[in-house]
Parts: sequence; C-alpha cells; structure tokens
Amino acid sequence: MAKPTKYATLICTIVSILALIGIVIGIWLSKPLIIVIFLIPAAAYEVYRTEGPSTVWASWILLIVLILEIVLIVANINFDLASFFGESEKVVAGYTVPLGDIKIVGPIVIAILSIILFVRTRGRYTKWLAAVIFITCFVIVYVINPEIFKNLLGLVVDKGIEGI
Repeated sequence: MAKPTKYATLICTIVSILALIGIVIGIWLSKPLIIVIFLIPAAAYEVYRTEGPSTVWASWILLIVLILEIVLIVANINFDLASFFGESEKVVAGYTVPLGDIKIVGPIVIAILSIILFVRTRGRYTKWLAAVIFITCFVIVYVINPEIFKNLLGLVVDKGIEGI
C-alpha cells in the first residue's frame, strides 16, 4: 500500500534543508560528524517511504551504515580496508568501490545504495531523498579526506565518459 503523500513534500523539503545545513556547517567546521547527523532524518524518512523488497533492504542498510559511520567517526576508528583485503577496490552490488579508510567506505556504500534506491523506485519522494543522500555522501567524503574525494570524483567522471 502506498504511503500517504499529504505531508511528503513538506517533510522532504525539511530534511533537504537539514542536510544542506549539515553540509554548510560540516564543511565550515571540517566536521563530517555534523553532516552525518544532519543526514539521519533524510535516511530515516527514506526507510519509512520505501515499499518494494529491494528498496526496503537498501534503505535499511543505508540507515545502518549511516549509524555505523557515526560510531566510526566518534570513536575515531581508523582501519585501512585496502591493506586488509590486499586490493584497492571491491565490487559491491555491481558497483566498484574504492577501498581505503573505513570511514570513507561508509559514505561510498551509502551513495551506492542511494543510486539503487533512485533507480529502483517509482516514488518521486523516494527519488528526492535518494538524491539528497547521494549528494551529501560526496560531501562527507570530501570533509573526511579531500584527496580521496578528488580520486573518487575522477573515477565517477571517467566511468561516466566511458558510458557515453
């Protein structure tokens, strides 16, 4: 059964503004935790809005990874996944994910899940939320490590050009 849409536009607008506030403050203070915390309402509403089997699991995993990201940032846990796996990238759900510090991998996984949500849903509000989450994840990566952000952005541009 479709979720009610009476207040969906207002809620999506509010969570988008919250994400934007988090982005501005997070960049200004160089604090990725602020961005992640301000993204939680969008992720939580995404969980509420999704209905299909693949979108429900994607939204729940997205929220769980977001919460784990908070733990990693607060506890200042540094773990190099590239060294652990012995390779610089892994394929996750059909997408190539560059490996590095575990705090960088979380937002990349969330971005991939938001792409899955955007592509597999018919609902305009779920697409809206997925776009907000996707953009915010790139900002989280930028604030954590601008150098990895440049590499990731280059990878996205290269893959986009190959698809043309």
